[in-house]
Amino acid sequence: MPDPDVNKFLPPLDLWPKRDFTAGGFSYPEKLNAAEELVRRNLESGFGSKVAIYYGREQITYRELDRAVKQLAGVLAARGVGKGDRVLLRLPNTPDFIYSWLAVIHLGAIAVATVPLLREREMEKILRDAEIKTAIVESGFLAEIEKVRERVPELKNVLLSGEKRAGYPHIRELMTQASSDREAEQTRRDDIAVLAYTSGSTGDPKGTIHFHEDILAIADGVAQNNMGFRPEDICAGHPTLAFTFGLGGLLVFPFRFGASTVMLERFTPRAMLQTLKDYKASVAFCAPTCFHMMLDLNEPGDLPHLRLGVTGGASLPPVTYRRWQERYGSELLEGIGATELLHMFICNYPGEVKPGSCGRVVKGYEAAVVDESLNPVSPGEEGLLAVRGPTGCRYWKKLDRQQEYVQGGWNLTGDVFTYDTEGYFWFRCRRDDIIVSAGYNIAGPEVENVLLEHPAVQEAAVVGVPDTLRGQVVKAFVVLRSGFSGDEKTVAQLQEFVKQELAPYKYPRQVEFVPELPHTPTGKIQHFRLRRQEPLAP
Repeated sequence: MPDPDVNKFLPPLDLWPKRDFTAGGFSYPEKLNAAEELVRRNLESGFGSKVAIYYGREQITYRELDRAVKQLAGVLAARGVGKGDRVLLRLPNTPDFIYSWLAVIHLGAIAVATVPLLREREMEKILRDAEIKTAIVESGFLAEIEKVRERVPELKNVLLSGEKRAGYPHIRELMTQASSDREAEQTRRDDIAVLAYTSGSTGDPKGTIHFHEDILAIADGVAQNNMGFRPEDICAGHPTLAFTFGLGGLLVFPFRFGASTVMLERFTPRAMLQTLKDYKASVAFCAPTCFHMMLDLNEPGDLPHLRLGVTGGASLPPVTYRRWQERYGSELLEGIGATELLHMFICNYPGEVKPGSCGRVVKGYEAAVVDESLNPVSPGEEGLLAVRGPTGCRYWKKLDRQQEYVQGGWNLTGDVFTYDTEGYFWFRCRRDDIIVSAGYNIAGPEVENVLLEHPAVQEAAVVGVPDTLRGQVVKAFVVLRSGFSGDEKTVAQLQEFVKQELAPYKYPRQVEFVPELPHTPTGKIQHFRLRRQEPLAP
């Protein structure tokens, strides 16, 4: 039976951030189902025969998408999934992910998408925390579910996507037997639709709660106003749909505006670049490192159809922005968002980009840089980023973290920022990434960006490590490009290079060359692992 009181998992109202839809001009009816808005509205707009999803040689129209979503919703309902139930999605970026996510929300249930790379211990935490009873799993990712299933007896239903396996029902077979006329559940705009877990860049993932209206608000905010989405757009990218950056860019945004999305079967920088060419993509959603790696391929050919690249999750080095614009002519829009707020709340605008900046506030949001007492600081002065608007943080079963993240009606993201007199916001570092050395405050990303400008450096991460004399010193972990050796001469060259570009006290007194850096599945560097000196090998 569905849980009739799922709202009991919400934090108390007095701990919610201030939410305001009127500032952005957003208005949604009391009865609202986000899946219906993203699919059926496109049929009503005459887009039924238009391609919604490209996947390899497969082309799926909006009419076919609508049928598949209703069929899968019927399959889930027949297995007892109802309003408020949490359904785990452990799937790669395929049409089945899109069908599953939309079908769950169509039913009024709650989509809990997880990154396929998560392992047994991580999966068990999420299954228990979200109280999952039903899961849709790609066959290649079934092993971790099978390992943990005996310890989580509440997980009753496991449906498969991908290759068939004995003993497991397959969604495609079940869908052929299901009706395609199941109407969407009449949910309210403030019913829970998504339980999104954070990436774990600062430790254990945390569940964040989002309503049906939140899903539409991110599209009507950043996608419409900063990215100028239109029906003729074709979106492509590598971020997993299990995280909100990919979910917005590759599902919510295109379907909100009758555009098309491309599902990348297998990610490599070369495959990503070829996808942009083959499908004549107009908007690319990629992590900064992906744009960097595509440039390093030095592949022939242009991208005449690409009007925008959009990047988030980590800082975009100005050198990458300049190289991309020189090579392909399109702008890269850097922005900042958070799983807690579902998507971006600060982003650059086309034609108004300041390289190195996260841009200006997205329509409908407010942002400020404040001190520890929530008092605004002056332009150029470092402080904590505070944000509020139509979306906001509501942690699932994490009352202590809720009280940390939301203060005085503001969402405190944990980021240290500055802003300028033109309203542009500049990321300095995570709050816990500030390096205090001999009384000086040093922002690690600033040093990282300079290191990336050196021709020997492929990737760099900077952290503070203990030092008896200075308290902390700057340490750089560096991945070198091929042809360069990690010797004392290279160390000295990198240190001198930083001294020439930044105040000398910011240079890395320690440099360690590593074959790779630890990343979250969204491409964020896991600085906390470097600070703890965890082994970098998988």
